[in-house]
Formats: sequence, C-alpha cells, structure tokens
Amino acid sequence: MSGTLVDLAYLAAAVLFILGLRNLSSARTAPFGNLLASVGMLVAVLATLAVSGVVDYVVILAGVVVGSTIGAILAVRIQMTAMPQMVALLNGFGGGASALVSAAELLRYARAEELPGDVVSVAIALGALIGALTFSGSIIAFAKLQELMRGAPLTYPGQQVVNALLGLLTVGLAGAVILDPLVLEPYWGLMGLALLMGVLLVIPIGGADMPVVISLLNSYSGLAACATGFVLGNSGLVISGSLVGAAGMILTKLMCDAMNRSLGNVLFGAFGAAPTGAAAAAAGAQRTVKRYTPEDAAVIFGSARSVIVVPGYGMAVAQAQHAIRELGDVLEKRGTDVKFAVHPVAGRMPGHMNVLLAEANVPYDKLVEMEHINPQFPQTDVVLVLGANDVVNPAARSDTSSPIYGMPILDVDRAAQVMVIKRSLNPGFAGIDNPLFYNDNTMMVFGDAKGTVLKIIESMRDV
Repeated sequence: MSGTLVDLAYLAAAVLFILGLRNLSSARTAPFGNLLASVGMLVAVLATLAVSGVVDYVVILAGVVVGSTIGAILAVRIQMTAMPQMVALLNGFGGGASALVSAAELLRYARAEELPGDVVSVAIALGALIGALTFSGSIIAFAKLQELMRGAPLTYPGQQVVNALLGLLTVGLAGAVILDPLVLEPYWGLMGLALLMGVLLVIPIGGADMPVVISLLNSYSGLAACATGFVLGNSGLVISGSLVGAAGMILTKLMCDAMNRSLGNVLFGAFGAAPTGAAAAAAGAQRTVKRYTPEDAAVIFGSARSVIVVPGYGMAVAQAQHAIRELGDVLEKRGTDVKFAVHPVAGRMPGHMNVLLAEANVPYDKLVEMEHINPQFPQTDVVLVLGANDVVNPAARSDTSSPIYGMPILDVDRAAQVMVIKRSLNPGFAGIDNPLFYNDNTMMVFGDAKGTVLKIIESMRDV
C-alpha cells in the first residue's frame, strides 16, 4: 500500500475515533460509538500491516489469535460489577505495551549504533516513563478495586517528600536518556523508577477517589501510546493516543469538578484515611438509627406518589440492578413517578452506575443528572439509597472538618422520607461516617441490596 493510501486510512480512522467519542457522550448512543471506534482501530491496524516490511506477519497473527482469545474470554466471563477492575487492567496493559515498544526501539538503535533523532529520543524517554508508571499504577488500582489489598489510603511519614525526590530523579534520568540514548543504563533506571512511582502514586489514594484514578490512568495510557507513535513514526498511533489522552484528561477534570476538589488534592490528599481527633470522636459517638424491615418498606412505597432511586456501589456488589428495575416497574404500575439520580462519581469508575442500569434496561430518560434532580428532592415522597455513602452525605454541606466538605452531593436528606439499604452501618470503602443514617426522616433497612429489594417487591405484591 502506498504512503498516500496509508495516510488516508489513518485519516479515516481518526474521523471514526472522533465520531466514536462523540457518541460515547450519551448512554443511548454509546454502543454505536464504541462500534465506530472499534472499526476505526481495525482500519488503522490493517493500514499499518499493509506497509511493506513493517512486521513479521507470523508473529503478528499469533499475537492477534492469543490476544483475541484472551479478550473474548474476559469479555464473556467478567461480570459488569467487576468492570472497574477490568478497565484498570486494560489501562495497565496499554501502558506496559508502550513501555515495551519504547525499549525494543531503543535496543534496535543501540544494536545498529544509530543515534535516533531528537524527537524520537524524547518519545522513547516519555514512552518508558509514562508507560511504566501507568502499568504499575494500574496494577495497584486493580488490586485495590479487587480488594486484594487495602482499599483505604496507605500512607507513611514523609511520603510526599519521598515522591518529590523520586520524581526529580526520574526527570533527571529521562533527561540523560534524551541527551545520550545509546547509553542504556539511564534508560533501565528510568524504567525501574517509573514502575516504582506508579505504585507510590496510587497507594495513598482512597477508594472513593478510584473513579478519578481510573480516568487519569486511562489518559496516561493514551499519552504513552501517543509517544510510541512518535517512536515508530506511526501517525495513526499518534492520533488515537492523543484522543485517548485528551479525553481521559477532560473526564478527569470533570470528575474533580463534580467533587469540588483539585486533581492535586485527589492525588496527594489521602482521602478516606482513618479519621483522627475530633472527627474520630464524632464518628465513634453512640447514635441510634431507625431500623425497618422490607415489609415496612413495602408499606411506605405503597403510599408514595414519587420515588427517586440513588444507586451506589452497594447495588453493584449485590448485582441488584435488575431487581431495582423490577421495583421501578411495580411502582409505575401503581401510578408512582420513578426517577434515578446518578452522581457523577458514584461507583468505582466513570459511568459505573449508568452502565449497570443500562444493562438492566432502565430507560435512559429515567436517569436524571445531579443539577436537575436536586431541586426535585424536597417534593419527593421517598428516596431509595442503595449502598451509596459519600455522594449523599450531608456533611459535605455543613461539616467543615469533613474530608468531603464542599463536594456537591445529591440532596436526598431533603426528601420527605429516605430509605437506605445497606449491609451495616460500616462507613464502607471511603471510611467516612454519614449523619444521614441517623436523621429523623431516614429509615435503615439492613441487608443485601438485591435480596432486600426482592423482598420489598414480594411484600408489595402480597398487599
């Protein structure tokens, strides 16, 4: 294939990527957007393979077969509730691949004793730095989400100083690689430090900030791919990597805005660490809650004219999305107005709750954004909260000592009645107590979200 045709193919792929991203802005059009982006990537891959002498086709075919098989197995076997972990792994694989390509190209130049150009030297250093950091950071994010390690922040004295010093050393090694890329020792040192930095940057981040971390690591994987494109002289990889990097960074900014926090605070604030002093004393104070049974909840729902459902990670863990949709159907048949309020950072990855509700075929027009649903809470009879904690915590409005103070929340406490389904009063992944549970208008129904909702449905049908 001629160079002109390859460039046209890359241009067509870029257009498909952009159209795919545009369609991902809505849950209704997201499947079509994903298909467009996939076709774009296929076009880019085929165009690259068509360039004479670029690849060993036997090795490439073997890689396609192995990779496609693994991907298909993961796609079929991974539950939607485990999607955040899978996204973290995929981010890591992307970063790791970029780092390996960077290393392979540097070794090729070294064997040929050929000095790469300035742009390629910079790209090799960035590919190793960003790719290795993304790989190790994503593995830690996966371990936290999978609860293979502690989800709360892991901190130690002088942590930020250590990270700053390692960061300076990493930048110094990157500079050494750029100045003399054929001396390999600085490169391997850069790779090792980048892997260490990825671990150290993610371990102090609390579970409640995982959606931001996943989005940021996704952006890093795109930037690493972009650097690899410059290393290989592949414009398709530069375009796709740039789009992923930019989209991930924009999403990260939007999610930080949704929490009213800066990215620096997310990365270095150790959100969700064990409370100390007055905060710990307040959290440990003995307070009572109003306990209700599923049968009691069915009676409350039976007289409600309007209901807003607020899904949280508890819904994901219990895989209760289908039961919730069934409850919504039962209520609507009784003439009750049912809506779903989804906070931008609910769950463990961007759009986590939206994905689960879409899987359960909850109508898209039932999902209402936070700024539009908040004015409706005071006129709502019952709000059903499923495992959510931070995104409905009124301390964010009133408690200046709270780590989430200033974070925009769903104003569920302003409804006539709040029904919270949780396994226990444990503050959960974020480690922050919620005064909502002790309000006079809050009724706590303890138990597994799916089982409890099904019992409520059964009781309502018996009435």
